[in-house]
Amino acid sequence: MTTPPALLIAGIGTRDEKRADAFRDFVRELGARNPGLPVAGGFTGPSPLPLADAVARLADEGVTRFAVVPLTLIPSERAERDLTAALDRELELRPGASFLRARPLGPHPRLLTVLERRLDEALGGRPRSPYDRAETTVLLVGPGSTGPDANAEVHRAARLLWEGRGFAGVETAFVSVAAPDVASGLDRCALLGARRIVVLPYFLFAGAALDRALQQAEGWALARPEVEVLTAEVPGPAEELLELVLERYREAAGGGADNGRADTGKTGSGEAGSGAGDPVAVSPVVSGHPGSPAHVG
Repeated sequence: MTTPPALLIAGIGTRDEKRADAFRDFVRELGARNPGLPVAGGFTGPSPLPLADAVARLADEGVTRFAVVPLTLIPSERAERDLTAALDRELELRPGASFLRARPLGPHPRLLTVLERRLDEALGGRPRSPYDRAETTVLLVGPGSTGPDANAEVHRAARLLWEGRGFAGVETAFVSVAAPDVASGLDRCALLGARRIVVLPYFLFAGAALDRALQQAEGWALARPEVEVLTAEVPGPAEELLELVLERYREAAGGGADNGRADTGKTGSGEAGSGAGDPVAVSPVVSGHPGSPAHVG
C-alpha cells in the first residue's frame, strides 16, 4: 500500500510577524489533530517562516512525496508564480521528491459558513431575526491586488455570501492597491441607504492588513455617527477551515498533478466536500461562478 504524501501548507510570502504566528499556530493545530500525517507549513518569498524550512524538516523525516495546499482564499498570478518557483527550487535540491498541487481554498461553502458566523457574532452573537439581516449591509474587505482576476474573486465571494442569507447587500472594498478602499466602500453602502454596516475581512488571519482595515473603518465611522459600523473577526482557525484544508489535501493526494504543476480547477458554491475523517479521495470539481459587480444586494 502506497504511503500517503505529507501535507505541506503554503502561504503567500509575508514579513508580518502576527500573521506568521497565526499561520504557525494553524499548522500546529492541523498536525495535532492528525497525528498519523506528517504536516508542515511555510511561506513562499521573504518570510520569518520559509516554505523551504518546512520541506527540509519533512525531508529529514524521510518524506519524499508532498501534497501542497495553498493557504489562500484568492487565487492570483503572483501566488501561483511564487509557489511554482519555490517548488522548482525544491525539486532541484531533491530530485527524488514529488509535489502534488491542490487548489486554493476559495469561497467554499465551509468558508462561507464561517463568514456568516462571524457576521452574526458582530451583530451580537444571539439568534437574529430576518429583520435584523434585512437592515444590515455587509462590506467584504479583501487585501487588494494589482491583478484584476484576484480582485474579481472578492466580488465573487461577495455574491456567494449574499445569496440566500437575507442581508440588504454585500459590497466589496480593498485594504490597499485596488479600489474602492474601505472608506469609499462605506460611502457606497451609505449612499445605498445603509444604516448598519458590518465590515467583514476576507483574509484568513489577523495581521497588518486587518489592522489597516479596522483603522480605516473606525476613521469613517467617527465622521458618520448616524451610521452604525460594526467590525467582524477574521475566520481564523475555525473548525470548517481545518476541514477544508484536509479536503484540499485529499483531492491532491487522490489524483492531483505531480512535480509542481498546478491543478487549476475552480470550485463553485455547490462544491461537494468530504468529511475530516474520510479516506483519501478525489472530490468533484465543478465550474466556478464569474466575478459579480460591486453591488450584489
